[in-house]
Amino acid sequence: MWYAFRAGRTCDLRTRRAAEDHPLTGPVWSASRTVRAQAVAELLLDPPPPMPGRVAALKLAGVRISGRLMLAGGTVTPYVQLDDCRFDEQVLMQECRAGSMRLVRCVIPRLEAARLQVTGDLHLPQCQVLGGIRLTDAQIGTDLLLNQLTVSRDRHSRAVAADGLSVGQDVDAELIDVTGEFSLRSARIGGRLSLRGAILRNPYGRYALNAARVSIEHTLYLSAGWNAMDGAPGDTRPPAGAAVRDFVCEGGLRLDDARIGNAVIISRARFQLGEDQQVSLRRLQTPELRFIPGAPPQGPVSLSGARVAKLVDTRDSWPEAGRLDLTGFVYDELAARDNFPLRARIAWLHGATPEYSPGPYERLAAALRSGGEDAEAREVLLAKQRRRRESLPAAGRVWGWLQDVTVGYGYRPGRAAVWMALVWALGAVYFTAHGTPPPADSGGYRPHWSPALYALDLLLPVIDLGQDNAWREAGLSQWVASGMTLLGWMLATTAAAGASRLLRRGS
Repeated sequence: MWYAFRAGRTCDLRTRRAAEDHPLTGPVWSASRTVRAQAVAELLLDPPPPMPGRVAALKLAGVRISGRLMLAGGTVTPYVQLDDCRFDEQVLMQECRAGSMRLVRCVIPRLEAARLQVTGDLHLPQCQVLGGIRLTDAQIGTDLLLNQLTVSRDRHSRAVAADGLSVGQDVDAELIDVTGEFSLRSARIGGRLSLRGAILRNPYGRYALNAARVSIEHTLYLSAGWNAMDGAPGDTRPPAGAAVRDFVCEGGLRLDDARIGNAVIISRARFQLGEDQQVSLRRLQTPELRFIPGAPPQGPVSLSGARVAKLVDTRDSWPEAGRLDLTGFVYDELAARDNFPLRARIAWLHGATPEYSPGPYERLAAALRSGGEDAEAREVLLAKQRRRRESLPAAGRVWGWLQDVTVGYGYRPGRAAVWMALVWALGAVYFTAHGTPPPADSGGYRPHWSPALYALDLLLPVIDLGQDNAWREAGLSQWVASGMTLLGWMLATTAAAGASRLLRRGS
């Protein structure tokens, strides 16, 4: 190992027999495949000079490291790469400073790396960490790679404790299998956070993924994933024949106060929640929220106070009525996938507001109107008035019902025109049967007698046809005439407002 380090070569002790080389399930490795952790620490913290023309690096493969590897507080300058290695005890790297470190397919009892500073990459792909990872307040200069990592909980039921983690570029944690809480509170990620195909389960606590106040410059992926080796680098869709695994979250998901720079993509995701667990997206801020898990979450979903520019969802994205909180949820644009008809969207609002609240209806109407769907926006506002009517006392419900039947609360101008025509026709029939021609004035002028015009003058008194006392001559009481006049005004103004909207829309 010492000679390989100075030469920058790999110290490979693998037998090339898979059953014997597996660091977890293989047999106990003999002393010929064992190096002391103290010797490894001496190489990394106080390295010997490299051979002339060589760059020193610690490269081990198929090696058992006995004892506790203690690098806490030290500075590691050589490059480190360990493949298929087995650690007997935990690795201590608190407040350690290093360049780049890559541990691939290694078995580690526990990794303690709080306040670790890595100027390059930190890779732990396909590793198995039996007692949890601690990366609290760690700083990774470029990428953190955790693909296909398997990690179990520590004594505090945390599998990955990475609160305050800072990563310069991407965090790839695809196809990971985590038992315990995955905590990323107040983490800052300069690129994307990809949890495609991850399985997160925490039967011991409230949250499987706790990422409150996380800040991600690009995109958060909580979606299906596949082995990147099955396709070309950068593929956004699985290649033919690749095994695709859904994102699974068995426990609460918390993204409260998160700031995502590009989008939150929740697709082909399964949420299995207990009684006190939920998918919490409170006060989330992102330009796009794509919430299409494939099946409704088995528990509550909260979007209280969240702000997104574009919402992409389906009618099957959301939990049953009463389990969705939209209080203060603001979105500017809807881009519904598949079939999400307006009636189902209104029912979505009804289920999210057990008690009447105008805000969700007005927000939906504004989003529809911004997309040019004025008629649908009026339907939503009409549904808002009908929902409001249910919360009024008896007199208010009667008056609301009358407005709904006659003019649709002002959102059905066509209905107002029909009612106005009906009232005018009834007035004309009445004047024909009971009206009398007006008498001549002092000059001998007698106005033209027309029951239809008399009815129109009564219905719309702004039109002066000379029949000022038509209602008296026809035997109508003043109350009846006043009621017809009030009804006529209401119907006429509603019809005029509808006509004005049509003209503006046409121009």
